[in-house]
Amino acid sequence: MSIPIVRTFAELRSIVAPWHRDGLKVAVVPTMGALHEGHLSLVRAALEQADRVIVTLFVNPKQFNNAADLAAYPRTEHEDAAKLAPLGAHMLYAPDGPEMYPDGFATTVSVAGTSEGLCGTYRPGHFDGVATVVTKLFLQTGADLAFFGEKDFQQLHVVRRMVRDLDLPVEIVACPTVREEDGLAMSSRNLRLSSAQRQAAPKLAEILFATAEQLAAGAPAQDVFAEARQIILSAGYREVEYLELRADDDLSPLEAAECPARLLVAVWLGDVRLIDNVRVRPKQGTAEVVAPAAAA
Repeated sequence: MSIPIVRTFAELRSIVAPWHRDGLKVAVVPTMGALHEGHLSLVRAALEQADRVIVTLFVNPKQFNNAADLAAYPRTEHEDAAKLAPLGAHMLYAPDGPEMYPDGFATTVSVAGTSEGLCGTYRPGHFDGVATVVTKLFLQTGADLAFFGEKDFQQLHVVRRMVRDLDLPVEIVACPTVREEDGLAMSSRNLRLSSAQRQAAPKLAEILFATAEQLAAGAPAQDVFAEARQIILSAGYREVEYLELRADDDLSPLEAAECPARLLVAVWLGDVRLIDNVRVRPKQGTAEVVAPAAAA
């Protein structure tokens, strides 16, 4: 069993157009490859809700603000195709750079508001790159549904805002973060962790859950974040880029969990940048995992 691999927009359109003429519901799962169970869970969810499922694989240079990070990003197309084949996805769309951004390409999609702060501060231009390539993928596939993981929670908000503002005819479906048995949020970047770093990595989720419990019980964010940052650094992480409490519905900053909220974090473990988030349910004293992105 194998999955058809399509590399050009022209071929993609020739295959997808009859699907739309026949009234089939088409879903897209955008990825940058190096697929793990988080990605595969999105594909399974798409297969449950759509008649045809397209998985895209494109390591998008426009969303990398660091050339070394782009160069180091895992590229495992053969293995990715082998993982997708048994699931029954109908196509792997894997264009190269010139196919996606031909000579003279000069357009950028930029989303204000939700792209600011958090990863937007530390990865300038990242969300412009995400919004641009995702817009192209939506238009190229003509998808009715698009599936994204909640691990990349800010990205999810950016894509939702973009779809609303541009009246794109696609429904965004968010799926929970998938974690390893030890709690580490699944990410393609985990492949770059050394064995020692991989052993230390799950401590981040443990710390997040504990911090979320304090916030859910009503503790002010500023009272718990200083301690949480120190615990993260003591666990072997070299830097905490951000640790913030934001409203679940619009990412507005919060000083306490007085409404449904997210605790979001970005850290560096060696030269690998990891992000994660958990839901904070106010006044209940417990926190619940949310996740996966898209990416990346």
